[in-house]
Amino acid sequence: MNATWVRRHDPRPLGDRQKRAVLAIAFVILVAAYGVGLVRFADSLPRRVADPTTETDAIVALTGGSQRLAAAFELLAEHRAHWLFVSGVNRESGLAHLAGASAVDAQELACCVVVGREADDTIGNAAETAQFVRSHDIKSLRLVTASYHMPRSLLELRRVVPDVRIIEHPVFPPGFHQDDWWRWPGTASLIVLEYDKYLVARVRHALVDFVMGRGQAGD
Repeated sequence: MNATWVRRHDPRPLGDRQKRAVLAIAFVILVAAYGVGLVRFADSLPRRVADPTTETDAIVALTGGSQRLAAAFELLAEHRAHWLFVSGVNRESGLAHLAGASAVDAQELACCVVVGREADDTIGNAAETAQFVRSHDIKSLRLVTASYHMPRSLLELRRVVPDVRIIEHPVFPPGFHQDDWWRWPGTASLIVLEYDKYLVARVRHALVDFVMGRGQAGD
């Protein structure tokens, strides 16, 4: 009985072949999980503007393509909001020279358009948007950015302005083949890159929450 038990429950560490098998299985599971997550992420990207008409306190456009700015200025010209905040503007770019700025008159451009020039990435976009929201008492905003960039933008923004209502207003860059993205190497690589950045943001937020939670527990 005892000898049989010892043979079935051998306490010796795994051999090299067994370790390699375990690592291979773990790798396959991780790759499969990543693939499933990527497909779900691509499928979740907005394919239209679900609410194109509701007015908000402000329109927020994240730079990264002229189409985003043109759509944002057009929304302002249609009086969808009183304010337009453009985040991530080049420090040397004049307001009147921004793409789409000609859609509004000079008076509206001067009174109602605010630019942020400090952001270099999506985290920075969220930080300077939060500053604008607080300084102008914004309760609702319409977020204008590329469809593939929308999930990560929402993730970062909702982190810093959780009480502000955000309406998604995606734009769809020419040459971005969203419906059959896997057939187009350029689109596929862009979605994979954006998914990777989204995962990193999720992990970063989880780590911050974990550390903050431990800190508060220690207090």
